[in-house]
Amino acid sequence: MEKELAKSRGLELIKRSKIAIVGSLDAHGYPVTKAMFNAKHDGLREVWFSTNTSSKRVGGFRTDRRASVYYVDEDTFEGLLLVETLELLQDEESRRMLWVDGCEKYYPQGVYDPDYTVMKFTAVRGNYYHGLFVIS
Repeated sequence: MEKELAKSRGLELIKRSKIAIVGSLDAHGYPVTKAMFNAKHDGLREVWFSTNTSSKRVGGFRTDRRASVYYVDEDTFEGLLLVETLELLQDEESRRMLWVDGCEKYYPQGVYDPDYTVMKFTAVRGNYYHGLFVIS
């Protein structure tokens, strides 16, 4: 029962979050994080982001796909940590899926800009936090 409640509350947190914190390991094996727009999700299992192909983050994920995604609501003191791997996508379907008006500000060549990459995170485990309550 507790796990189902945690899944439900975790999904609600994802839905209302504008920002997600993406964690990875840098070239020296140290953990690093970056705030990213919460672009799209499919339940708790899959989350998509977009970023510049030329970024350090993409370079790091080319060598080590391990990742985490963390959502937080500072007003309710809730958090959701998801863990597993991230893959880099540049196929047309993935690019169009996340493209919205205004993206051309960052990717002037449009949906086919070589500096536009979609990142698909797939979770296999997680923890939901609320106050001092943790469900793995």
